Amino acid sequence: MARYAREGAEVLVCTLTGGERGDILNKAMDRPEIRASLPAVRRAEMARAREILGVQQQFLGFIDSGLPEGDPLPPLPEGCFALEPLHNAVRPLVKAIREFRPHVILTYDERGGYPHPDHVKTHEVCVAAFEAAADPGSDSDRGEPWQPLKLYYFASFHRARFIALHHEMERRGLESPYAERMASWDDEDPRRAELEITTRVPCGDFFEIRDRALLAHATQIDPDSSWFACPVDVQRAAWPTEDFHLARSLVNTEMPEDDLFAGIREKVSL
Repeated sequence: MARYAREGAEVLVCTLTGGERGDILNKAMDRPEIRASLPAVRRAEMARAREILGVQQQFLGFIDSGLPEGDPLPPLPEGCFALEPLHNAVRPLVKAIREFRPHVILTYDERGGYPHPDHVKTHEVCVAAFEAAADPGSDSDRGEPWQPLKLYYFASFHRARFIALHHEMERRGLESPYAERMASWDDEDPRRAELEITTRVPCGDFFEIRDRALLAHATQIDPDSSWFACPVDVQRAAWPTEDFHLARSLVNTEMPEDDLFAGIREKVSL
């Protein structure tokens, strides 16, 4: 997002929930007054992050579902985003798409990146909105139809990236934070396929901006956590791209890509 915003693209982040049931993961921020006003705090954090990234952002108004824990898992709370009927959940995003008129949409994969119910629901909503926004017969009160041209899934946390970072840290004589993660893969279901990476966008020059935007979410991100255990120069050397899976395209493009707008720049500039 930081790269494309600085190259002149318009970027809009649609945030479907307010994080009302989120936890405080940074101990330095875990104070009674913060917990008492967490939704407002989360909105202020998002405002700082979007300013750092140079993007626009909208909250679409749904209530956080929380991350259910336990065995068996408890039921989701009534009225939460994950339980919202799909058509109702799609409507605000259709409106945002028709107003903003994006060529490219990014979202989570079918598993939500990790199985948070709101991430999974966001995937379902984005896939449906990609089609519905272009349909004149769908949600006619949500604005003039608009057809996005490409739909991508984030593919940020995959084995090849972690292995490359791990080996580069070892090569430099640094303690790798990824050894335990790599060992845990031996216990995973080998049938669980990773997303095919179709698109690797060079972003190394923007990693510091990315980290500052991440740190703006101070209730969620501990500056001393493993998020920042791998130095930026190691990341640039070992894996300087942000990675995506092209799930849907209405333009011709050659694989692998290095640009989310591949095939679109040519079409739009004709």
